[in-house]
Amino acid sequence: MEIQPGPLLKRIDSPTDLKKLSREELHQLADELRQYIIDVVSVHGGHFGASLGVVELTTALHYVYNTPYDQLVWDVGHQAYGHKILTGRRDNFPTNRKYKGLSGFPKRSESEYDTFGVGHSSTSISAALGMSIAAKYKGEKDRKVVAVIGDGSMTAGMAFEAMNHAGVANTDMLIVLNDNGIGIDPNVGALKEYLTDITTSPTYNKVKDDVWKLMGKLPVGKNFTRAMGHKLAEGLKGMVNSNANLFEALKIRYFGPIDGHNLAKLVDTLKDLREIPGPKILHIITTKGKGYALAEKDQTKWHAPGLFDKVTGEIFKKKFDTPQPPKYQDVFGHTIIELAEKNEKIFGVTPAMPSGSSLKFMMEKMPDRAIDVGICEQHAATLSAGMATQGLRVYCNIYSSFMQRAYDQVVHDIAIQKLPVVLCLDRAGLVGDDGPTHHGCYDIAYFRCIPNMIISSPMNESELRNLMYTAQLESNQLPFVIRYPRGEGMMPEWQTPMEEVQIGTGRKLKEGKDVAILSFGHPGNFAAAAIREVKAAGITPGHYDMRFAKPLDEVLLHEACQQYPKLITVEDGTVEGGFGSAILEFMAKHGYKNDVKILGIPDRLVEHGTPKELHQECGYDAAAIAQAIYEVMQVAAIPSGNNIIATPPVLS
Repeated sequence: MEIQPGPLLKRIDSPTDLKKLSREELHQLADELRQYIIDVVSVHGGHFGASLGVVELTTALHYVYNTPYDQLVWDVGHQAYGHKILTGRRDNFPTNRKYKGLSGFPKRSESEYDTFGVGHSSTSISAALGMSIAAKYKGEKDRKVVAVIGDGSMTAGMAFEAMNHAGVANTDMLIVLNDNGIGIDPNVGALKEYLTDITTSPTYNKVKDDVWKLMGKLPVGKNFTRAMGHKLAEGLKGMVNSNANLFEALKIRYFGPIDGHNLAKLVDTLKDLREIPGPKILHIITTKGKGYALAEKDQTKWHAPGLFDKVTGEIFKKKFDTPQPPKYQDVFGHTIIELAEKNEKIFGVTPAMPSGSSLKFMMEKMPDRAIDVGICEQHAATLSAGMATQGLRVYCNIYSSFMQRAYDQVVHDIAIQKLPVVLCLDRAGLVGDDGPTHHGCYDIAYFRCIPNMIISSPMNESELRNLMYTAQLESNQLPFVIRYPRGEGMMPEWQTPMEEVQIGTGRKLKEGKDVAILSFGHPGNFAAAAIREVKAAGITPGHYDMRFAKPLDEVLLHEACQQYPKLITVEDGTVEGGFGSAILEFMAKHGYKNDVKILGIPDRLVEHGTPKELHQECGYDAAAIAQAIYEVMQVAAIPSGNNIIATPPVLS
C-alpha cells in the first residue's frame, strides 16, 4: 500500500522548498507532516509519539535556520522522523528501520542534514558545543548551532557537563529543551519537579519582559530605566521562582517556557533567538503523541507500538492457538519478585527502562525495593555498588549497549571492590530494527578483561531463572553478569523450580563424534536446530552449553578438546575478544591444536533489520551453523526444499 503525502508536503524535497511557503501555509504543512507520520508508522512500524510531539518545532527550525549549513543536532533521535521527511527522505520514509532501508535515527552517512549520529541519550549538547567551538575557530560567525534535547535526556550527567562548559565557552549556540514529561516511561527525579515548577510558576523571563516593556514606556530615558529594569528583574527572579536561575547560574540565558505546538510563536521566537549571541536555552512544552488522541493518553504504550489501525487504534499482535514462550525481560521481571519475596536484601535498579526491562512489575508490587534512576547509567552502577556495601543484593538492569556508558563505574566501583552487584544486561546481541547504536555486541569482550567478573548467559528461560537465583546466594561474593537477548525465549512452560548453578560450569547437552559445538547463551538453540538438520547427513556433533564465558568450565573444555578434533564456537557477541576468543586462549594455554571455527558478530558495524535477517547476515543462525558443520566435516550441503541434504565430499 503506497501512502501519499499531502499536497504541500509532496512539494517539500528540502528545507529550501519549505522556506518558499507562507506563514499561513506552515500550519497546513505541519498538519500534513503529522498525518504522514501517523500513516506510515501505522503500516510500517517505528517510534511514534516522540516525532508527533515535535512536528511544529521541526517545521519551525528548518524554516528559520539555514540547514544544513546551520547545524541541527537531535538528541537520541526518536523524534527525528519529521526532520527526515523534510530533508529529502519523504519517499523513502516507509523503509525506515527496515533491512537495507533508512535508519531509525539521524545518521551522518545517510544525509548531510544529519549532522551527528545519535541513538543514545544526552549527547546533543556536547556535540553541538563542539560544532559551535569549531565554527568560532574557523571564523564562521554566521553559522548557527542548535541542539534539541528532551527533558528525559536532560537528566543525564553528560547534559549538565556540557552545559557547564557551554556557559563559559563564549560560543553562539541554542539548546531547545523539549519538555513533554516523558521519555519511554514517565520521567523521574528532582529535575522533573524543577521543570514542572518552571512550567506552572511565573518565570524569570516573563517578569523580565514585563519590566523591560514597562520601563521602556517611562519618560525618564529608555537606556537608564531599562538598565535599572535589568537589575530589578535580577532581584525579582528569586522572589518569583526560587528555582528559576538554574540554567542562568550556568551562564546560559533562559527563555520560556512557550507552547511547543504554537507554530507562529515558535517561528517568531526562533527568529529572535537567532540574533541573540551566546549560549541560550529555549524551554518548550509539548505533548508526546500530539495529534493522535490514544498516543497522547498513553504515551508509554505508544512510544513504539508496532503496527496498528490508525482509525480504531488497535495494535496488531500475533495470535497463537498454543501457549508461547515469554520474553526474556518478562522472565526477569517476574523472577526477581519471586526471589525478593524470599530474600529481603534484594533490590532492583534501572536507568529509565522499567517497561523495557520489566522491572515495572516489581515497582508496582514492591515500590520501596525497585528504583528508576532516570537516564543515568553511571549513577545506576555506582548506586548499586553503594547499596551492595551495606549487604543488599541489587539487580541492576541495563540494556547491553547502554551498559557501555557505565564501564568505568563497573571497573572502579564494582569490580575492584568485589561487590556482588548483579548486572542484568537486557538486549544483548543483535537487537534488530534500532541498529548499530543499540546492538548489544560488545559486553562479553569488554567485561571479560576485568578481574573479579562472572559472565554468564542463559540458553533458555529456565537457565535465566537459575542464574538469577545463583547470583543472590551468599556463596557468591563477586560481580555477576547475566546477559540475555531481546524477544522471546524457548519455553512456554517457563516457571520452573529454581536451582543453584555451580559458577563456572556448563552443560553437556549432546554426545557426538568428530565435531563439537560450544555455544554461549541463546544461540545454543540455533546450534541445537543445526544439529537436528545435519543428522540426515549422518553427522552427530557434540553440543556443550558453556553457560559461563568467565570463569570457563575447564573440565568440559578439556573433554571437548580431547574428544573432538574440530570445534565450532557460537555466540551473539563480537568474535573479536568474545567467547570464542576465550576458548582459543584456553587452548593456547593448554597446548591444544584442534581446528576451531568461531561464529558470532563480525568485526564490522551491523546495520538494522529484523533479528532473523541479522542473524543470517552475520552467519550464526541455524542454517549458518549447519553450513559450518558441513564445512569443517568437508561435506557439501545441497539445499532441497526446506531441508539441507549433505553429499559426500569430492576427493582429489
